[in-house]
Amino acid sequence: MKRLFFLPIFAFILLFSCEEGEKKDYLPNSIGAYNTLTVVIDNELWNSEVGDGIRESFAAPALGLTWDEALFSITQIPPKVFSGAVRNTRSVLYVMQDTLNLAHMKSNMYAKPQKVGVIKGRTKEEILTNLNEKAPEFITAFKRLELDEAQNRFLKSLSNEKALQNNFGVELNVPSIYKVGREEKDFVWIDRQIQKGNMNIIAYSVPWNTFSNDSTFVQDIVRMRDSIGGLFIPGEDIPGKKNHMITEKAFSPYVFPVEIAGRKAAEVRGIWEMSGYPMAGPFLTYIINDKPNNRKLVLEGFTFAPATEKRDYMFELEAIMKTVRFVD
Repeated sequence: MKRLFFLPIFAFILLFSCEEGEKKDYLPNSIGAYNTLTVVIDNELWNSEVGDGIRESFAAPALGLTWDEALFSITQIPPKVFSGAVRNTRSVLYVMQDTLNLAHMKSNMYAKPQKVGVIKGRTKEEILTNLNEKAPEFITAFKRLELDEAQNRFLKSLSNEKALQNNFGVELNVPSIYKVGREEKDFVWIDRQIQKGNMNIIAYSVPWNTFSNDSTFVQDIVRMRDSIGGLFIPGEDIPGKKNHMITEKAFSPYVFPVEIAGRKAAEVRGIWEMSGYPMAGPFLTYIINDKPNNRKLVLEGFTFAPATEKRDYMFELEAIMKTVRFVD
């Protein structure tokens, strides 16, 4: 009798689980350009201090660019318009005044992969409190989602160059559009041409004890970069004057602790310039601890694209460099 009693319940649970799995499997693919955010909020809230708070957090200037560009390109739409293909946007922030006071992140609600940040409050003050508390977490989640999307797109057409593996014992998922432009002992330069310039990744290593003093860490990074620029990254010839890449003199770069390929590292964002010519652009450097090889491995991406927005170029370089893995 017990077996007969539990059999219908088990069958119902199995059927329900299958339906849920099928529903998830048949979600449409998410859509959207890199670093775009759909904000679902009614016009009255968008034009109030709530909208100001959203813009201050999610459209704040991205670090290390030559001019201000927002973290995310925001499209605002009212809830009644949030239907059809619009719901398949990859990154969504849903904000509304409601009888509930909550803030959380949901995954793959209408498409996959997708993140939907939900902010609700009974008053504007509650919405703002939830927004201020959750914005850093949501930004991290949206950024991770964008990086994953970019890295998945790279897999469609990867370069088969072995310069990084042969010289440093590492691999990167580099799109095939990038080509090795210079390869020497302990230095590799990979680049791709874009409409108004080029995007570049360089790799080199320095001794393990290069940064022995925490109090001069930033200055030592600048000296390292400027030395590499002098050796390997020359500019146009100028009579009687050496011209090469250096770190912008006017401002110190931003430095953060990070983890890359499971190893401690430093992330450096700033502006490069040429020592003898008015030319500049953003750079992103990762200095990765590689104790097994008694060295620091340095990966750097930089862009030259005058009079052009560079956020998404630098984002692509970041996504590439974060695929690094040690293979020796």
